[in-house]
Parts: sequence; C-alpha cells; structure tokens
Amino acid sequence: MTTTAEISPAARRSAELDAETTADASRFRILTGDRPTGPLHLGHYFGTLHNRVRLQRRGVRLGLVIADYQVLTDRDVTDDLDSHVLGLIADYLAAGIDPDEAMIFTHSSVAALNQLLLPFLSLVTVPELQRNPTVKDEIAHSRQSGVSGLMFTYPAHQAADILFCKANLVPVGSDQLPHLELTRTIARRFNDRYGRVFPEPEALLSSAPLLLGTDGVKMSKSRGNAITLGATASETARAIRGAKTDAQRHITYEPQARPEVASLVLLGALCSGQEPAELAEGVGSGGAAALKSLVTEAVNSHFAPLRARRAELAADPGYLRGVLARGNARAHERAEATLAEVREAMGTVYGVSR
Repeated sequence: MTTTAEISPAARRSAELDAETTADASRFRILTGDRPTGPLHLGHYFGTLHNRVRLQRRGVRLGLVIADYQVLTDRDVTDDLDSHVLGLIADYLAAGIDPDEAMIFTHSSVAALNQLLLPFLSLVTVPELQRNPTVKDEIAHSRQSGVSGLMFTYPAHQAADILFCKANLVPVGSDQLPHLELTRTIARRFNDRYGRVFPEPEALLSSAPLLLGTDGVKMSKSRGNAITLGATASETARAIRGAKTDAQRHITYEPQARPEVASLVLLGALCSGQEPAELAEGVGSGGAAALKSLVTEAVNSHFAPLRARRAELAADPGYLRGVLARGNARAHERAEATLAEVREAMGTVYGVSR
C-alpha cells in the first residue's frame, strides 16, 4: 500500500510540475480519460474535468481516451456503450475541452495502441501484476465471479494508453500512483533493453477535495448516488433534498466529524466561489433544510451554462461522432508512428528494404 511518506515526495514533485506547466506548457503532453459506463457527475467535474480544461488552456497537449475496452475488465457485457461514449464526449465539450486541440479517441479504434500491450507484458512479471494494490482493490469490487485476464493485465494496458502518445504527465489521485509507477517501470525496462523510445511519465496529483454522494459515501456512477453533469434543475433539487446529513441543526464545516454535512457545504462553496467555513457560518442555525436550499441554488446557477451547452451537443450526435472520428484518426496516426519505432528498436521490421 502507498504510504504517506511515499506520497509526500510525489506531492512536492507534482507542485513543481504544475508550476512548470505554467512556465512552459509546450513541454508537456497529458494522457487521461474515462471508462464509458455512464454520464459524468459533479465529482468528476471538480475532481478531473475542471483541471483538464485548466491545463489545456495553459497550452498543455491533451489526450483523452474513452476506455471502452476497459469496460470489460469487470463486466460481462457492454450495455448502452454507444450512448455512453457519445455522452462522455458531450460532457467533455460542455465542460470546456476544445476538440480542435484535444485528441479524443476510443481504445477499440486504435489497433496499434493495443498492439503495444504484447511487448509491454513481456517486461513485467506476474508477481508485479498481482501485488498492484489498485488492481487488488478493483478485483475485490469486481462484478465478475472470476478475475479476467483483461482485469489482471489492466496496468500494462494503461501503460500502453499513456506511452503510445509519449505522454510525460499523467493527472492521477494518490491511489493511482502504483499504476503509474508500473508504467514508468515498463518504459524504463523497454528503453534499457531495446534503446530509448519512451519517456518516463510523471504524476500530476489531484488536489481536488472528495465530494460524497447523496448517501454519504463516495460519489459513483454505479451507486446511483451522484448528480450528473446533465441533470436538470429539478433533478438536482430532488437529489440534494434527499442527501444524507446528521441530527445537528447548527451547520459547521467539519469534514472529519460531520462528513455528509461538510460535503454539501463544500459543494455549495465550490459552486458559489466561497470558502466552505464562510458558507457554513452563513447558514448557521438554519439547519439542513437551509443548507440544501442554498446548495441547490448554487449548483443550478453554476452549471446552467454547461447544461445548456451539453443539451445542444447531445441533440447533435452527428457532430459528436465527427469529433470522435477526427480524434481516432489522430490517435491512429500517432500510435502507428510509435509502433514503428518499437518495431525498429526490437528488430522486428521484416521484409522491408532498408
């Protein structure tokens, strides 16, 4: 398990990297993405989407993989995959991602990317895959009765996602550091064995606070406790009215002692531009009803422009498919070029005049 001592140097390095993206954004290429298992929610927005937009506007080159193959790591079928993929693209663009600058693509459309998985698997051992703590946790919460080969090799597949476009910066939470470390290991071992082809990507740790779902646990697509980016004002109001709080009437911001109340306070603060303690003090003895009313108004006001834009995008699936087609073409070109370098380095270029 990753310890605090291990995370602390990573956090310091992450702060340095964030400053460097301001000074010289052109040095950096980011690869990140999502599994198309449902619409993105407010936790995704404040946790990742907002940061992606911020970095892209600085001039960092951004790749977004819609990890459709990874849907199968813990599921037997790919229900509604087409609509989920288009929904993700609508979420990205509505949040402010520029499709002319970002490379948005799906796993299944880039064969050369997936072909990197084979040589990468030769660079890691079974015990290294077995002891990856993130995979252990994902297996423990899997929907499948047995562990699929795809789930087991997920870290190597993720390494292919990152390295095919030679990303050198990866936004992650601290729980994802073991995944990224294995990517760095694969890159280093390939370079040592065959000659330098890949960078060793570094982590840009998320400083985003954790938003709880309406049931008081982590906001999640699968738990049905999330407020989606595309939710209507009335759907938002209904979800917040039903959110779990506690029996104390006076509202304070105490994340450790009162996590459910604190999460609502934090959400209202993020949407209104206030400090959480200031917002809580303003509600005071008004209780949970007053807090929920204030948070509902703040969320609906903050996300009204995004939701209007998202509705426009969702109404034009042809445009969304065009965005994906262009992104897939760019990713295909990039992956083919990287695979050609890999073949040259490994000496597997056969039947070609030199």
